[in-house]
Amino acid sequence: MFDIAVVGAGPAGYSAAINARKREKTVVVIGQNTGWLTKAERVENYAGMPGVSGRDMFETMRNQAADMGAQFRSGVVHQIIGMGESFALSLGADFIEARRVILCTGAAQPKRLPGEEALLGRGVSYCGTCDGMLYKGKRVAVIAQGPDAADEANFLAGLCEKVTVFGRPQGALDAKIAVCERKPEVILGESKATGLRAGGEDMAFDGVFIFREAMAMGALMPEVEMDGAFIRVDRHMRTNVPGVYAAGDCTGTPFQVAKAVGEGCVAALDAAGSIK
Repeated sequence: MFDIAVVGAGPAGYSAAINARKREKTVVVIGQNTGWLTKAERVENYAGMPGVSGRDMFETMRNQAADMGAQFRSGVVHQIIGMGESFALSLGADFIEARRVILCTGAAQPKRLPGEEALLGRGVSYCGTCDGMLYKGKRVAVIAQGPDAADEANFLAGLCEKVTVFGRPQGALDAKIAVCERKPEVILGESKATGLRAGGEDMAFDGVFIFREAMAMGALMPEVEMDGAFIRVDRHMRTNVPGVYAAGDCTGTPFQVAKAVGEGCVAALDAAGSIK
C-alpha cells in the first residue's frame, strides 16, 4: 500500500509527488505523461524559468519526482473506492491501494453519451480486462477514445463472438475486429444496454466498452462534490471526502502552471501531515 496516490501526471501531480517525498511518504503517480504543457513551445510566465519549453519543464518536473523516489504507473484510473482507512484505485485489471488520494486530473471533463451513466455496470463498462469474461461469446461495441483502446479491443476479440470498434485507436487491431466509421450518439437500453445508435443507425450489442483518456468525475468518484465543472476544495485542497484532495486545473481557473504547482504542494503537505 502507498501512502499517497496521485491521479494525474502533470505540474500539480509532480509537485504533489515531490513534496510528499520530501515528507518521506511513499507515492505513486498514475497518468499518461501527456497534456497541454508538453505542447507549449515556450512558457513565459513561470517565475525563475523564462522561455523554457513546456516539454522541458514537464520532463524536469517528472525527473525530479523520479529522482526523489516517486513511483509511476501509466494508464487511466477507472474508479476510486473508499475502503475505510484507505482507497482502492482501479487501473485496468489491477488495483492500487493508498491511504490518501490527490486528484490532479486536469480541466478536461469528458462528455458522456446519453444512456452511459444510467447503464454503467449494466452493459456499459470502462475496463475490458475487468469485465470481458461477462461477454464471452457475445457481441460488444468498443468506443475508442483513449490510448488503451486497441489493447483492450484485442483482448475482447479473444473472448467475444464479435467486436466492433468505433473510432481510430492507437495501435494495430486484431483481424477479427470490425471498424465502424459512424460516430456513437446514444447507448440504447432501459434496464441494461442493448446496443448503440451511431450515425443515426441503431445497432444491437450485448455490451458497450468505452475507453477514454480521462474519466468524468461522476464515474471516477461520484461522491466528490463539484462546483460546476470543477472539484470543490478548501484552502488545504481537501475535497468533501476525507482523505481525498484535488489540485491544479481540475479545481478551476486560472489554468496556470504556477497555480497547479502551488496547489499540488499544499495538497501533498496536508495529506502527508494527516498520515501518522
